[in-house]
Amino acid sequence: MTFRAASDQIEVPAGVGLTAVGMAWVRARESARHDRLFDDPYAEAFVEAAGGAGAVTGPAAVFLHFLDVVASHGVHRTRFFDDYLTRAAGEGYRQLVLLAAGLDTRAYRLSLPAGIRLFEVDLPEMVTFKQTVLDARHATAQTERITVPADLAGDWATALTHAGLRTRERTGWLVEGLLPYLDADQAARLLTTIGELSAPGSLLGFEYQAADTWLIDELRVTPELAEFARLLKGGLDEPAVGWLSRHGWRVLHTRLRADLAAAAGRDAPGPFADGFLIASRR
Repeated sequence: MTFRAASDQIEVPAGVGLTAVGMAWVRARESARHDRLFDDPYAEAFVEAAGGAGAVTGPAAVFLHFLDVVASHGVHRTRFFDDYLTRAAGEGYRQLVLLAAGLDTRAYRLSLPAGIRLFEVDLPEMVTFKQTVLDARHATAQTERITVPADLAGDWATALTHAGLRTRERTGWLVEGLLPYLDADQAARLLTTIGELSAPGSLLGFEYQAADTWLIDELRVTPELAEFARLLKGGLDEPAVGWLSRHGWRVLHTRLRADLAAAAGRDAPGPFADGFLIASRR
């Protein structure tokens, strides 16, 4: 799947980063609905900067043939974690960290209390693309936003602490849309590092797969989706709740996408038992 840039001056993220453009498209579609579950006023701008929806080429079935499942997951994931971050901020968490922040604009669209410091960690090219589009739209963040260009496969922890993360204070962490693109060792290492940076009472949110397998095997049998499937590594090789419990976290809340969809009066297409969780550092 590729996007053609609308301007030669804007470098569109490639590889896994490109999926962020696809999710921006999903958020733009949802924001245009009269019964929308959230409103992202900049999502469409990211898609336009990448060449627009009509510029999707290659295995476009990722967001066309497979669109219903992708859109459902992306929409309910966004709303679930919007609520999580807003609630954490309301409960006194003053630093929020979004790992693989992508192209979502929570610092601009969420109503957060004064004094919140929101860190966005992502690849340098993603940070640059995102900032270029936001600057062109004269976007103004509603809270203190601190961007941290870093590769999550490298020493991102040092970059984050140098950017001002206070490890003795409680942190609200969000790892959204990332773990499926990591193998088991990478996912465990990332979550372990988060634990090492987390004061007691810190929160962690991410998506999980309730069934025994991720959606990778399902995608591989569809030729049009093979390129996308190759990006997916599966994440943790054991149930997330068990891993967290053994590594100093207490799971507070889990919700399946299907349950969220039913509560919102939406269909939940697809055979995948995907869900979302929140855990607290013991």
